[in-house]
Amino acid sequence: MKKRIIMSIMGVMIGAVSVAVFKMAAFGVDPFQSFMSGISKLIPISFGTLYVIVNAVLLTFSLIFDRHYIGIATFINLFLLGYVTEYSYKLLRWMIPEPSMPLRVVFLIAGIVIICIGSSLYITADLGVSTYDAVALIMASKWKIGKFKFIRICTDVCCVVLGSVMFIAGGGKLSEIPTIAGIGTIITAFFMGPLIEFFSEHFARKLLNDKEEKSST
Repeated sequence: MKKRIIMSIMGVMIGAVSVAVFKMAAFGVDPFQSFMSGISKLIPISFGTLYVIVNAVLLTFSLIFDRHYIGIATFINLFLLGYVTEYSYKLLRWMIPEPSMPLRVVFLIAGIVIICIGSSLYITADLGVSTYDAVALIMASKWKIGKFKFIRICTDVCCVVLGSVMFIAGGGKLSEIPTIAGIGTIITAFFMGPLIEFFSEHFARKLLNDKEEKSST
C-alpha cells in the first residue's frame, strides 16, 4: 500500500506538470482542463483553489451515488494536482515568457508523453480514480445509461463546450479558444489511451512488480 501511494503521488504530480506543459504549448489541453481553463477565466481565484472546489463538488456527487471509485488517490488528485499545475506553469512562464512556435510543438509532444507516464503510474497504483473519471464510471455502471466510452465522449464534449463558453464569458477572445481546446485536445482524445497502456505495460507495472518483489524478499 505504501508503494502504491507513492506511485499515486508521483503520477498526480507528473500529470500536474504535464498540464502546465500543455498550457505552455497553447495548442489545447485535455477536455477536463479545458473546462477548468474556462471556469478559471470566469472566476478570478487561484487555479489551485478553484481546482479543489470544483473537484469537491464532483466528489460529493460520487459520495452520494457510488463510493466504489473513491480512494486515497482521489484525494491526492483533489488536493495536489491544481496547486502543482498552478506553480509549475508560473515557473515555466517565468523561465520562458514567450515560447517560439517550434518550442511550443516540443512542449505539446512533451506534454502528451508526460501526461501518459503520469496516468500510467496513477492507474497502475489502483487506489481510486479522479472525481471527473468517477462521474462517467457511475453513469455507466450504476445508472446503466450507456457504455462508458460513449458516456466519456459526451462528458468530454460537454467539458470542452462549457469551458469555451465560460472562457468567452470571462473576457477571453474567440481567437484564443484553440489555446484551451485545440489540436492538443484532439490528440489527447485519440492517443492517450494507447500511450497510457504502453507506459503501464513497459514502465508502471514493472516498477510496481519490482518494488513488490523487493519488499517480499
